Amino acid sequence: MDDNVQKSCWGVTTKAVLGFAGFLLLAWLIGGAGTVTTMTAG
Repeated sequence: MDDNVQKSCWGVTTKAVLGFAGFLLLAWLIGGAGTVTTMTAG
């Protein structure tokens, strides 16, 4: 039962990381590298 919880947890984490990376990539493609740098800097 613990294995199922760990798998689902890693699945959610993976989706969140990929989603965030995809968002940054999209922002970079639209606004250029300077936009992403400004967003991540604060």
